Amino acid sequence: MEQILRPIYQERASQESTLGVVLVEKREKVSPITDTFDSVLLIITKENDTSVFTKHYTYLDKKAAMHIVTEKQLRKWLLLGTNRKIVDWLFHGRIIYDRNEFMEKLKTELKDYPFYGRKIKMGIEFAKLIRRYLEGKVFFEEKNYMDAYNHIVESLHNLARLSVLENGLPPEVTVWSQVKQMEPSIYKLYEELILSDEPIHKRLELLFLASEFHIHSRTNDGAQHIREVMEKQESWTIQELHEQEELKNYSSDLEVFIEYLVEKDLISVKGVKTKSEGIFHRYYYVKG
Repeated sequence: MEQILRPIYQERASQESTLGVVLVEKREKVSPITDTFDSVLLIITKENDTSVFTKHYTYLDKKAAMHIVTEKQLRKWLLLGTNRKIVDWLFHGRIIYDRNEFMEKLKTELKDYPFYGRKIKMGIEFAKLIRRYLEGKVFFEEKNYMDAYNHIVESLHNLARLSVLENGLPPEVTVWSQVKQMEPSIYKLYEELILSDEPIHKRLELLFLASEFHIHSRTNDGAQHIREVMEKQESWTIQELHEQEELKNYSSDLEVFIEYLVEKDLISVKGVKTKSEGIFHRYYYVKG
């Protein structure tokens, strides 16, 4: 397939803004990694009119996809872990064009895995875990077991990705294969949830108890990034926290995460008088 695609990627490689081209070939008969395509061309550019531009091609009985992605968008995906197949493509794809060793340096950077990137990923993943866990627990207490089940499955996925991050690696699409090697106790929880013959409410009861332990033991590490950001100024309104550049990445999970950390005494609250008697603005800060 590479020979067929060569004119397409050579045209892109000749453009000055193109930083690298990776070819990913389908590894299984049906390959979700390549979105079922036989081949994927990932083209990284310094700049483009759109952050992601995609084209599909057919040749005889084969099909291929081309994704042109800006470096800024790629780094956002890598930082937030919101497009996990990209990591797989970068690690397992073949570099067929590399301007000034951009792709090789990027792969080395991913392998070395800068600790700062890991901290923000852990914070975001932990915030998602907290939301899924708390919402699931409410459903469980209301005896809405199927809704609780869906939330605990999602929270286990968050916990799985968090445990991989703790081990210094990026979570891949096959995250449970990683977790089975690194954190067998979390893998066993997942097995018990989906394979156990126990009634669903018994399985959920066990999982919520076990999840509480795993969350508690990871709270300090999960809160490290947000606390470090908040230490940069004396106190914050919730709007200032939403607008802070790094904390924007927590999105809709930010407020429930902050309230959870207030409850755990990792973030403190002070009241500032308003014009209305007895009503105070709520300001957040980290104790020195």
